Amino acid sequence: MIVPEEVAPEAPGIHDAEIDRLFGAGGPLGGAVGSYRPRHAQTAMAKAIAAAIANQGTLIAEAGTGTGKTFAYLVPALLWGGKVIVSTGTKTLQDQLFKRDIPTVRKALAAPVSVALLKGRSNYLCHYHLERTLQNGRLTAREDVGYLRDISRFMKTTTTGDKAELTAVPETASVWNLVTSTRDTCFGADCQYYQDCFVMKARKEAQQADVVVVNHHLFFADVALKDTGVAELLPTANTVIFDEAHQLPETATLFFGETVSTSQVLELCRDVLAEGLSHARDGADWARLVATVERAARDLRLVFPEDSIRLAVNQIAASSTFFPSLQTLMDSLDDMIAVLDKQAERAETIEQCRDRAVEILRQLEAWNDPQAGAKTARAAKVAKAADAVEVTNATKATAGVPAEVAEAAGEGRQFYVLWVEAFASSLQLHRTPLSIAPIFNKQREGSPRAWIFTSATLAVKRDFNHYAAQMGLWNEPAHSWPSPFDYEQQGLLYVPPNLPQPNSFEYTDAVLDAALPAIESAGGRCFFLCTTLRAVNRAAERLRTEFAERQLPYPLFVQGEAGRTELLDRFRASGNGVLIGSQSFWEGVDVRGDALSLVIIDKLPFSPPDDPVLAARISEMEKQGLNGFVHHQLPAAIITLKQGAGRLIRDEGDRGVLMICDPRLITKNYGRRIWQSLPPFKRTRELSVVQDFFLRQAAIKAGTIIEPVIPEA
Repeated sequence: MIVPEEVAPEAPGIHDAEIDRLFGAGGPLGGAVGSYRPRHAQTAMAKAIAAAIANQGTLIAEAGTGTGKTFAYLVPALLWGGKVIVSTGTKTLQDQLFKRDIPTVRKALAAPVSVALLKGRSNYLCHYHLERTLQNGRLTAREDVGYLRDISRFMKTTTTGDKAELTAVPETASVWNLVTSTRDTCFGADCQYYQDCFVMKARKEAQQADVVVVNHHLFFADVALKDTGVAELLPTANTVIFDEAHQLPETATLFFGETVSTSQVLELCRDVLAEGLSHARDGADWARLVATVERAARDLRLVFPEDSIRLAVNQIAASSTFFPSLQTLMDSLDDMIAVLDKQAERAETIEQCRDRAVEILRQLEAWNDPQAGAKTARAAKVAKAADAVEVTNATKATAGVPAEVAEAAGEGRQFYVLWVEAFASSLQLHRTPLSIAPIFNKQREGSPRAWIFTSATLAVKRDFNHYAAQMGLWNEPAHSWPSPFDYEQQGLLYVPPNLPQPNSFEYTDAVLDAALPAIESAGGRCFFLCTTLRAVNRAAERLRTEFAERQLPYPLFVQGEAGRTELLDRFRASGNGVLIGSQSFWEGVDVRGDALSLVIIDKLPFSPPDDPVLAARISEMEKQGLNGFVHHQLPAAIITLKQGAGRLIRDEGDRGVLMICDPRLITKNYGRRIWQSLPPFKRTRELSVVQDFFLRQAAIKAGTIIEPVIPEA
């Protein structure tokens, strides 16, 4: 079992005394001598990371909310020098590191360190695609006309081309797809605008910088596709730091697998028709050629009449028309490629469409028959295809690695899960690795360097086994530093009584019945976190009605009704709002102060039982003699729950109630393990205790009570 180490050796070249000075009273990263509070956890964390960097080792570092982990890893990384890659969970955190945190530390250290920000190519304006869109005007939404005008003006003044700088155009606007490039639609060095390309400029700056800030999606897209510029940086880096490292297993799984969809086929068809008519009208009956492929793609989607379904390949009935329909689509794509081959020399855009079609066909054939797909003759025509993740067979478990992270139980067993996912208008074919551990370990081989994995949520009751197994970090050192917050005084954990089982039809309404008096007691100021979008919609419907009938003045903010950033800004500004959201609001959200005093979680966040990848992983673990629930589902749910709970107390002055509505927290044997992994709040099952808590907070704010006293439950 991996448990936290308590003491880290001093790093040669990075003296403990220097770290103490920086974080100590009167230090540039400490505080005024009179008001200074010792930051023991932050200082200890910085020293442990310094030792790992100096020894070119690996460190798993969990630091509770409020520890100050960003400065704790930046200080030793910048002190040590050399090339540093910092990978974060989101582009928002990237911007925060680049614009605020790193400049602060750099100033404190008086270090002449150069810093670069590198994002995926879809974040940068493309000169060629903007010009093309302005010329042909293929816009699908009325508002895009105005957005395109804004983008055109922005292009003339920007030095980075980063679309995040143009706040007037929403990040979700469809017009961005027309003015940015993808791996498939970029001409690279053959582009007439190559010298002015913002993507190339960003990559060049990253190559020359001492510190490069990326995000996890970018990092792993590069590992899988060699398309983001990180591959050129990694060989020269002596330190790689993953912040919000709990996200890595899911992100790596996404990029070490492959997904191909009918939507991609339809987008290809639209481009083939446009480019064929523009540059080779006499070369083929383009409308007829495209119509055949489009019909095959739509027929494949219609094999499954449901709007939403997930099935492993072995769950598709032998009598299903799925496989004949898939073959028809591949045959029609092959016919299209034959035509595009003959016309490719007439225009670069037609050649590009041919390459995209070849890649889609390769992915479809690889999914349908891994051995045949890997050897597709047409795929060999495109050099890019060689960079894609190829299907391989697993080998025996690596010595020293537990069975749950082995590639497979025996020789020759395929370790990719093949499954399909149907949406309202598209069908996706997924090939997902059973375990990313062997693939990621291979990526960490090569030049010695330090690898730091840090987050507030990596352990289950200070046990790092689950995370280490997922990432292949077995036997690597792990440290844990608690939050400096006084959770017993600052918060209360409330589990309401008499709720039905979470799988019952009336469950969401029962949760809302229990939540309403708590929301009233808190005066709004609430996050209502749900595990499904269906629950989000039902909660929004009920609360909107209840607030109106009871004349409660709480503004309601619902996921999907605006972008996440806009919803959060409006929530903070309201001061008494109620925000309802699902997965995207469980983490990476920071609301400090009085605006948020109540976090309600509708049920324990176990993965959906219809997830084919989860089912395959559990099946494999059980073949190894392990319990899939105990060793995988439960620790994964605990880590997610810790993220949701972490939204409540973000500062030393924050006070609030965490309300977890799932009765399994009390009734199941594993419930104790769950709540013991949460911050050490005082606990209650009585609504009156919650009401007294908020009354007491109001009295403290009014100055009628000096110290908060939370009664024992």
